[in-house]
Amino acid sequence: MEQRNARRLGRQVGVVGLGCWQLGADWGQVEESDALAVLHAAADTGVDFFDTADVYGDGRSETLVGKFLRERGDAGITVATKMGRRVDQVPENYSRENFLAWNDRSRANLGVDTLDLVQLHCPPTPVYSTDEVFDALDEMVEAKRVAAYGVSVETAEEALTAIARPNVASVQIILNAFRLKPLERVLPAAAEAGVAVIARVPLASGLLSGKYTRSTEFGADDHRNYNRNGDAFDVGETFSGVPYEVGLEAVERLRPLVPAGATMAQFALRWIVDQPGVTVVIPGARNADQARANSAAADLAPLPEDVRNEVRAVYDELVRPLVHDRW
Repeated sequence: MEQRNARRLGRQVGVVGLGCWQLGADWGQVEESDALAVLHAAADTGVDFFDTADVYGDGRSETLVGKFLRERGDAGITVATKMGRRVDQVPENYSRENFLAWNDRSRANLGVDTLDLVQLHCPPTPVYSTDEVFDALDEMVEAKRVAAYGVSVETAEEALTAIARPNVASVQIILNAFRLKPLERVLPAAAEAGVAVIARVPLASGLLSGKYTRSTEFGADDHRNYNRNGDAFDVGETFSGVPYEVGLEAVERLRPLVPAGATMAQFALRWIVDQPGVTVVIPGARNADQARANSAAADLAPLPEDVRNEVRAVYDELVRPLVHDRW
C-alpha cells in the first residue's frame, strides 16, 4: 500500500487505515470474534493505521485493539486514539489532571506504555485556543506517555486554529464527496505546516457505499437511527450532516462515475486519497470482507479530472447549500 508521511507526525502510514468506532458501539452490535477478524483482515491487506477512542463502547474498542496488538505484535502498526468525550463537554474538563487519568486508562486498555498518537476528541471550540491544554499535551510527550498528539475537529475553523499550534501533529476532519470545505483552506494549511490529515467519516456513515435505499432500516442502537437530528452528538457525524434522502439522490448521481470493477465505496475512498494533503483515510468495517474491500481502494488508479469535476458539480448542486457553511 502507498505510504505517506507528514513532517510533524514523523512516521509513515498507509493511505487507507481502519476506523474502529464500529467495533465499540453506536453501529449495532459487533461480536468480539468479528471485531478481531476485522482488525486482522485489515492488517493482512496492508493497513497499518488504526484509529480508535476511549469513548467507543466506553473503552471496548480500545480493549479490542489492544488484544489484536497482543495477538499480532505491534511492529509497524500505528494506533491513534482519542480522549475527552467521556465527560461533560465544557472547557474546564480539558485539564492536565483529566488528561493524565484518561491517558492512563487508554494505555491500560491498549496494553502499551506510550500511545502512538492521542487526539483531543472534538472538544468545545475554546479548548483549541487554550494554552494550558497544549502545555499539558507537550508535557505528556516529554514524559513519553504519548509519541505525538493531534486533534479531531468538527469545523474547518477549529482545524485551522489547531494547525497554528506548533506541536499539533495531526488533524482529523470529516472529508468525503459530501464534505468538500476542507479542500479550500484546511488541507493546504496542513500541508504547509507538515500536519497529517486524517480523513474521517469517509463514506458518510455508509451512504457513499451505495448500498442503502429509502427502505433501509437501522437498529435502535445505531446512530444512523437515533442521531439523524443531532439528538446525541453533532449531527455532522451522521451521514455527514446531509439529509438521508438528499444523500441517496447524490449517490445515484455519482454512481455512473465508479470505475469498472470497483465498488461505490472504493470509488469514494479513492476520491479522498487523491486529494493533496490527505495522509490517511479511515473507513470503518463491521466484517472482514468490508475491511478487505476498503483496503483495495488504495489499488485503484487516481481518478481522472473530469470525474473529480463531476463530484464537485454534484456537491455544489445538491449538498453544498446544506452543509458548507455549517462546518
